[in-house]
Amino acid sequence: MHLSQVELTRLVEGKESSPHRFLGLHLLPQGGYMVRALLPDAISCELMMEGENKGIPMKKIHSLGIFEAEIKSKSVFRYQFKATYREKITHLLEDPYRFLPTLSESDLFLIGKGDDHKVYHKLGSHLATIDGVKGVRFAVWAPSARRVSLVGNHNFWNGRTHPMRLLGASGIWEIFIPGLTAGACYKYEILGPADETPFLKTDPCALSFEPPPHHAAVVCDLSTFDWQDSEWMKKRCLQPSHQQPVSIYEVHLGSWRRVPEDNNRSLNYKELGTQLAEYCNRLGFTHVELMPPTEHPFDGSWGYQVTGFYAPTHRFGSPLDFMTLVDTLHRANIGVIMDWVPAHFPKDTFALAQFDGTYLYEHADPRLGEHQDWGTLIFNYGRHEVRGFLVGSALSWLDLFHIDGLRVDAVASMLYLDYSRKHGEWLPNEHGGRENLAAIEFLKQTNALVHLYHPGAITIAEESTSYPGVTKPIAEGGLNFDYKWNMGWMHDSLNYFKEDPLYRKYHHNKLTFGMLYHWSEAFIQSFSHDEVVHGKGSLMGKMGGGDFHHKAANLRCLLALQWAWPGKKSLFMGCEFGQVAEWSHSSSLDWHLLQYPLHEGIQKLVADLNALYQKDKTIAERDFDSPGFNWVHADDGDQSVLIFERHGYDCSWVVVGNFTPVERTYRFGVPCLGKWEEAINTDSSYYAGKGSGNLGGVVSEKIAAHGRSQSIEVCLPGLSVVIFRQKTKV
Repeated sequence: MHLSQVELTRLVEGKESSPHRFLGLHLLPQGGYMVRALLPDAISCELMMEGENKGIPMKKIHSLGIFEAEIKSKSVFRYQFKATYREKITHLLEDPYRFLPTLSESDLFLIGKGDDHKVYHKLGSHLATIDGVKGVRFAVWAPSARRVSLVGNHNFWNGRTHPMRLLGASGIWEIFIPGLTAGACYKYEILGPADETPFLKTDPCALSFEPPPHHAAVVCDLSTFDWQDSEWMKKRCLQPSHQQPVSIYEVHLGSWRRVPEDNNRSLNYKELGTQLAEYCNRLGFTHVELMPPTEHPFDGSWGYQVTGFYAPTHRFGSPLDFMTLVDTLHRANIGVIMDWVPAHFPKDTFALAQFDGTYLYEHADPRLGEHQDWGTLIFNYGRHEVRGFLVGSALSWLDLFHIDGLRVDAVASMLYLDYSRKHGEWLPNEHGGRENLAAIEFLKQTNALVHLYHPGAITIAEESTSYPGVTKPIAEGGLNFDYKWNMGWMHDSLNYFKEDPLYRKYHHNKLTFGMLYHWSEAFIQSFSHDEVVHGKGSLMGKMGGGDFHHKAANLRCLLALQWAWPGKKSLFMGCEFGQVAEWSHSSSLDWHLLQYPLHEGIQKLVADLNALYQKDKTIAERDFDSPGFNWVHADDGDQSVLIFERHGYDCSWVVVGNFTPVERTYRFGVPCLGKWEEAINTDSSYYAGKGSGNLGGVVSEKIAAHGRSQSIEVCLPGLSVVIFRQKTKV
């Protein structure tokens, strides 16, 4: 097999899509074999056949560094190249072009259908041993490219050295590079369909990246990590989270704590694991939710403009260090949820945007493919390979990194084609509607596969509209999320507490309205980072009326109401101790505030609320069971008093809120006779309140009130929530 001038020119000019046809070992029609090498900048080359001490000189057929030798052999043989470069430097090299493809026909078929659920084991870079030779195999999807080359430190970033082969009509390019090891940096040099000049792209499926401005992918070996969390992983599967207390601490890794003695640096993954585990256990949180730990170029995006959908960000350590963080939290019985962002991606030229010179991951039409609010691009969910890429991303975090759940960002923007668009700026679906049908099917598939492959793992939707059935099963027409953030309850509650107590009686319905729709979804009551940025101020700063002591009292009320309300709980870092300043991603939380009783008191209250929530597990078990909740008195807006019951299978709570500074003596009905323990009183001096209360509890009397045959008369401190508790059978 001799090269024609056209074939030689295509190799030399870097326009050959199947270099393995000409390079490597090939049988000649007349018998024997042709061996051809591509070794740019090599002066000479010898063919070293296995078992032979003397090399066979190879003919240089082009100045670029193309060598060939015809070998009269009756059978296939193993060989290496002995290449000589300037100053007579010689290297003994394995030939990348003598190896068969590392992906099978079935692999290509499933990837093309979007049905290879572990595509991250196929695409990207992977350490491998092939034919006894150690190296790294690479594969990337770029169907419209005319040529893709692997470039990196190993070949001096020369795109002529290692052109990859296109595997049929799959659009996947592949190569095995002998001798490469973990830590090697690389990119893909791509010649697009209409380009004369190649461009560089980093690997969409890489597990690790160099920091900006390089953004090179890094070959990574996760197999060396020794997981110690088997007990946690087994326990996670035993009981559905719906029946367990779920109290989530939302964290931005770069600003939770910093080290001022070390140039104000952020904690690394290992430090974060140790300190978060201790802190969450002390305060009683069951889970940590990490704002996107995925790789991203711009700190100010907080991780929500992702360029590495499979990779933990380099900012706090290596992927192995990230695994240490998760493992440490698991061994401390803390679950790990991560924010996952399949709604959009940034336009950075080194990443996914126009990856192969065409609109590949995104839509070509900006009415479908661009987020006007965020300046980002929308995934083309209708393309099988794109859907498979995103599904693979979701599953990889649960599989490789033992993540326990995904909080899916910006779901509303995925569901609707007209999201934040004016008339004429969007295209309807095939039925003329506004729903993004491909995105809806993608979300259903992702949730189904997460639950199939990872029992006990949860998915949470950040979804702000009234789209029906977000947490309903697919069989019932739902999206099959486990939970949905309760954005309506959050906005209503904050708007109520922003009011001066003098005027709250006119807004009492904001506290009660949420119960009209509460049972329609499995809600998480959440106060997130979105409420403490962009000029919105801190949670403490939002509280209406009075001086700083009144604001602290209001915040204690708000947090107690959140924990007492049906549904799971989520709280952004800093809110648990009354951070005063608005959150900044570039500086630490104001931990020094804990030296002041008002802030320490809020933190103590959160710890006690979590302790009560976990102590009375059957209350949590009925978070989504409507008979587990009853109104006692929902209509006393004139006095801004709200009373409701929570029932577990072995205990009951009666929750009373007094949202004015006026202390009251108040009688209300209770479901059972006996003593009602004052389990939580937000006005306790222990929480830096005024210390009014009921001396630990009240005994009910046979005096009818609020439809109950017995009642209690209590002291309701001003600006307080009191939870009365009784162990009982309901």
